Amino acid sequence: MKSGASPRVNRFDSAPLHKVTLNSNIMKYPKINTLFKRDEKNHIILDEFTTPEFEYLKNNEWECTEKIDGTNIRIELEPDGIGGFVLNYKGRTDEAQIPKHLYKKLQELFPIEKMISAFVDPDHEPVPVTIFGEGYGVKIQKGGNYIPDDVNFILFDVRFGKWWFNRESLENVAEKLGIDIVPFIGFMTIPEAIEYVKKGFKSTIAENKDYDAEGLVLKTPTGLLARNGERLITKIKTQDFRQLGL
Repeated sequence: MKSGASPRVNRFDSAPLHKVTLNSNIMKYPKINTLFKRDEKNHIILDEFTTPEFEYLKNNEWECTEKIDGTNIRIELEPDGIGGFVLNYKGRTDEAQIPKHLYKKLQELFPIEKMISAFVDPDHEPVPVTIFGEGYGVKIQKGGNYIPDDVNFILFDVRFGKWWFNRESLENVAEKLGIDIVPFIGFMTIPEAIEYVKKGFKSTIAENKDYDAEGLVLKTPTGLLARNGERLITKIKTQDFRQLGL
């Protein structure tokens, strides 16, 4: 799918961004490690974190959002090299199959004209943009608890060129595109987040108000990286505590 000359638009916002250097312009979303190591039965080991960075930063406040049980989706807008743009709808990998009813919803939510209007400034060199989110709803995982008769997309990250957006910028993008964003639960230390998930909480977006949230995703507010250049992001899942009888 291609477009001709780009319309003149306002840039999305001037909120601070977090820069990270990567080898390619278009990428799949980095795997989010669980917070805890696991034993031979795949149960979490409560006193062992998967990386030393989590232990070092455990008493700092992390940005915590609700983890949504769906399928990973990428929306990619890329210059085509001849003055236009290419728009792609993809799963976590290029080979991943997107359910047909979800693919139709993505086409409705992200027409190329809307994407160009939101992200392209004719006064600046165009760069690749990838919107990351979760496709969820009926016939996707346990998504019928979220939406019993439809599907939707919910935003959790954006990469603009070689920049990852912070929460403020993500909220601006969601507003401009008219899409949902993963609910912000609060700033917590890692021990606080563990207790929050262990106690259990209801999903803030599910139409089934009795549906337990899948857990939390934790990011550092300033976009910190590990020594290998990977972003410091982790997840804490409700079911991991239930498997231990907690």
